[in-house]
Amino acid sequence: MGNIKAKIDEYETPWRNTSWGKQKKDSLKQTIKEIKPYKNDLKYLRILVVGPNGSGKSSFINSINNAFKGRITSDALSNTISSKSFTVVYKQYEIETGNPSLTLVINDVMGLEGGFKHGCPLEDIIKAVHGHVKEGHEFIPEKPLSSDDPDYIKTPEPSDQAFCLVNVLAADRIQLTDDSVLGKLRDLRHDVKRLGLPQVIVMTNVDQTCPVVKANLQKVYYSKKIKEKMQWCSNELGVPMCHVFPVKNYHEEIETNDDMDVLILQAVTQIIQLANDNAKIRLTK
Repeated sequence: MGNIKAKIDEYETPWRNTSWGKQKKDSLKQTIKEIKPYKNDLKYLRILVVGPNGSGKSSFINSINNAFKGRITSDALSNTISSKSFTVVYKQYEIETGNPSLTLVINDVMGLEGGFKHGCPLEDIIKAVHGHVKEGHEFIPEKPLSSDDPDYIKTPEPSDQAFCLVNVLAADRIQLTDDSVLGKLRDLRHDVKRLGLPQVIVMTNVDQTCPVVKANLQKVYYSKKIKEKMQWCSNELGVPMCHVFPVKNYHEEIETNDDMDVLILQAVTQIIQLANDNAKIRLTK
């Protein structure tokens, strides 16, 4: 009976083709190492990560580090207990990609929460995109950052700006997401779209969503349930499916896993390329 149900939940062939294992992981890392930044004098290629509380933003940042370093790291502290955001300050994480000419920085913000004046103010996220928010700024839901605040950068450098927005959503709870949180994500999408900022969706917890994938991560692109969840994310936020990436974050593992790294590095490769393209457009205007 179990095998019959598994077949019902799977496509006969993968709907997105990919290779797996160490060879694929090494190939992705090599691709990233060879990416030439648009401007050599651009100090950082900055990425901004947003999402609801508990979606796995901090874990995703750690998982990227794990994939590159080949060991378990915990630079970005995460909390799976509280319903409130564990990240309350604007924090940047420098990722060692192995590419000496490309310095990738990922910035994490306070999580989005349902209701008015709860969670990270959308105004502060837009200010962060423009590079106006100083690292270490403590987000205050009922008081967005003002231009006369000491944490407001009046004349940001190009490297202070973010060149790609990454929405992190947890696959096992996305359709239970508070409507007001989804509304905030849509509002944010419209605001950054006007700026021409590319967006990516990273869908975490794929192993907790589909038993077939939990048993074998290489089945992720055979899974009907995972594709359905990705399509839902795409429809809700208006991000094309080619920019939606399913991943399994590191959580209980004590060693890295090649197949987990493949999914993570596929997302990171696309994020870097989109950010690099956006830097070229915005910094040549």
